[in-house]
Amino acid sequence: MNPAPPLLIVIFGLPGTGKTTLARELSGRLHRPHLNTDRIRSDLGKKARYKDTDKEFIYRELLNETGKLLESGQSTILDGTFYREGLRRMVEATAKRYHARVKWIEVRAAEEVVKQRVSEKREYSEADYAVYLKVRDEFELLAGAHLVLHSDSESLPQMIEKTVKYCSS
Repeated sequence: MNPAPPLLIVIFGLPGTGKTTLARELSGRLHRPHLNTDRIRSDLGKKARYKDTDKEFIYRELLNETGKLLESGQSTILDGTFYREGLRRMVEATAKRYHARVKWIEVRAAEEVVKQRVSEKREYSEADYAVYLKVRDEFELLAGAHLVLHSDSESLPQMIEKTVKYCSS
């Protein structure tokens, strides 16, 4: 009997919506690795570099690390804005290469909540309100099936339970 294919859980959305909080908690709950674009940017010394070429480089590095985990059969949690369809296609191609299933989870929050959140210092994220507005204006909606969570009206335990249920379907 063949083992079940690995699962790639992609938590995406605008800056300050709570993606990393959800991804970290989910990683602990499921005992799965969590890869984050902000942390990769920091680790590679690319802070404050947001040209399209820099962003693409960060996402490629994220997916290189993802590929290594998927190749070893490990289900993995990705955390980033994935705000453009081209970035999402890169994820789908990586999943296909390693025969992984993909589950997309979008995290949203009201703009006034995001404005407050991004005004506070966060461990790796540099996104402030101006970055939020820029990404918001460039964000391409995901047309395919995915779970949408609202971190401003759902508790973290509720979001985790919905995510676990969605990922097991």
